[in-house]
Amino acid sequence: QLQLVESGGGLVQPGGSLRLSCTTSGFTLDSYAIGWFRQAPGKEREGVSCISRGGLGTNYADSVKGRFTVSRDTAKNTVYLQINSLQPEDTAGYYCAADLRPFGRCILTETVYEYWGQGTQVTVSS
Repeated sequence: QLQLVESGGGLVQPGGSLRLSCTTSGFTLDSYAIGWFRQAPGKEREGVSCISRGGLGTNYADSVKGRFTVSRDTAKNTVYLQINSLQPEDTAGYYCAADLRPFGRCILTETVYEYWGQGTQVTVSS
């Protein structure tokens, strides 16, 4: 059974950092792309980053470039999202998802992602 579980969220002050984890099971990271999305209250869900199948490339939303870094550890079946210089506008639920398409570089279009985790909350406040 394919599963994704996020962790690492929390309350952090502006300017701080967090590393989110997406631990997967039921498939290998070499087979599928993993995307990170976030949704703030009252706003639509937006894609922020992804890492392609086999680790062959990454993608970032313009709004997070330079502050977010996606990486993976295949031995742990885990994908990470390092978030630096956190700002209040980064406050949101963060979700990881798996894109099962067997080709192409990852994209930040949520409709191509079939499996989703339950999310982890990030709150940035002083």
